[in-house]
Amino acid sequence: MPSADTLIAFLGVSILLGLTPGPDNIFVLLQSAQRGWRAGMAVVVGLCCGLVVHTGAVALGLAAVFAASAAAFTVLKLLGAAYLAYLAWQALRAPLSSAGPDAGAQGAAPTAAPSLWRMVGRGMVMNLSNPKVLVFFLAFLPQFADPARGAMGGQLMVLGLVFIVATLLVFGAIACFSGVFGSLLLRSPRAQQWLNRVAGVVFLGLAVRLATSQR
Repeated sequence: MPSADTLIAFLGVSILLGLTPGPDNIFVLLQSAQRGWRAGMAVVVGLCCGLVVHTGAVALGLAAVFAASAAAFTVLKLLGAAYLAYLAWQALRAPLSSAGPDAGAQGAAPTAAPSLWRMVGRGMVMNLSNPKVLVFFLAFLPQFADPARGAMGGQLMVLGLVFIVATLLVFGAIACFSGVFGSLLLRSPRAQQWLNRVAGVVFLGLAVRLATSQR
């Protein structure tokens, strides 16, 4: 078990990393702005489920095997890029809803939105299809583990859980803020159209960035 001082320092670093612009928090921001804060929180839950898998892979030593395989890294990053390109296509062709994501009987018929479970799955796929996350965990978590304090696998699992808590806090705040702000924008069909276009361009840019990334 890592010391309390180590866990506090690790939590602080994890929060700072969560605030640093990257594919995952940008994904949360855009999904929340487009579909509301509940959908954004569902995406956050999905991302954290992906982090649980990454943590387990690092703790069990599977991440090192994966990182050593250039073919596995390439296949996974191309799948992730294809998924982001698909999301870009969806955003660019999304129909408009004059009533916004939380509209009911008082407004025009809203655009059909994915279920919250589907948004959880979307977040999980987004996280698991990015091999950079696994490589990052493999390099980052062991720096805060001390062999003198017990089994490394157990320490890595604890550190991974702390990182997930930090992600929930930071990404949850992003989802709530972006969802509220986005609901105001979506009252205007023109603003909604521009938001969809921005989301499409950003997702496409993230797809290109992932596809061309190196280990």
